[in-house]
Amino acid sequence: MKITRNQSIVSEFILLGLPIQPEDQDMYSALFLAMYLTTVLGNLLIILLIRLDSHLHTPMYFFLSHLAFTDISFSSVTAPKMLMNMLTHSQSISYAACISQMYFFLMFGGIENFLLTSMAYDRYVAICHPLHYTSIMSQSVCFLLVIISWLLSFAGALVHTILLARLSFFRGNTLHHFFCDLSALIKLSSSDTSINELLIFIVGSLGITVPFICTVVSYGRIGATILRTLSITGICKAFSTCGSHLSVVSLYYGTIIGLYFVPSSNNTNDKDVIVAVLYTLVTPMLNPFIYSLRNKDMKGVLRNIITRKMYSK
Repeated sequence: MKITRNQSIVSEFILLGLPIQPEDQDMYSALFLAMYLTTVLGNLLIILLIRLDSHLHTPMYFFLSHLAFTDISFSSVTAPKMLMNMLTHSQSISYAACISQMYFFLMFGGIENFLLTSMAYDRYVAICHPLHYTSIMSQSVCFLLVIISWLLSFAGALVHTILLARLSFFRGNTLHHFFCDLSALIKLSSSDTSINELLIFIVGSLGITVPFICTVVSYGRIGATILRTLSITGICKAFSTCGSHLSVVSLYYGTIIGLYFVPSSNNTNDKDVIVAVLYTLVTPMLNPFIYSLRNKDMKGVLRNIITRKMYSK
């Protein structure tokens, strides 16, 4: 850290990493490496299956392919650097790399949030307005929803990054985290962070709460429609259609609620770090399993490809 007369110029940050004993570092690094590779390969498999089979060229799988790409990107923002630090026993990250990591983390996290909401709306239209599904969820509407997800996430992350770049860090450069988290950086700053905290509140309210409410309303309408049918066949069809997405939504928002709304008697920094592992590594890794194990279309396509490969030998 270089100090001038009026400000502190931070050249790098120190990431304290996960609350793990030094003797357990190698074991956990192997576990996290396996989780990250599973995330990448599993989500790549989903993208490949959707691209290869024309039966999966529907709005639901269009959103799913973008979600799979986002999961790969989201994990890749934090996992490689974390693994490198664990394997080399290094804790440093340059100022530019830290700010870049925070930016892409916020951007891909926002994209995932908006994509899950778009998928909930798609399931709502499919079940509540099946006769008008193709006209409502047209190709142009699907593209528009994805583009809006990218633009809103890009803008939100950019504003956070610009406001963070103006802060000074007189208190030090040690982060109690395994990546450059926005909240951890703001706590470390010695500048006036009221504008940053206000922006976090506004963006959090609009970027997380509003999509969450839209998702809840969509599934509320779906539940009301299912109950009106009073048909076992209709209920089973609805669960097969929504089950995978509902599981992913529950896992995604469950970690957010656990981080921000559930009090903990443990060390706050440790809790934040552990929950961060859940939504940066565990959730993206589980998404491919949830969609492949609970989705008969995905399992059917995978089975057909394996069968064709076996017979072609």
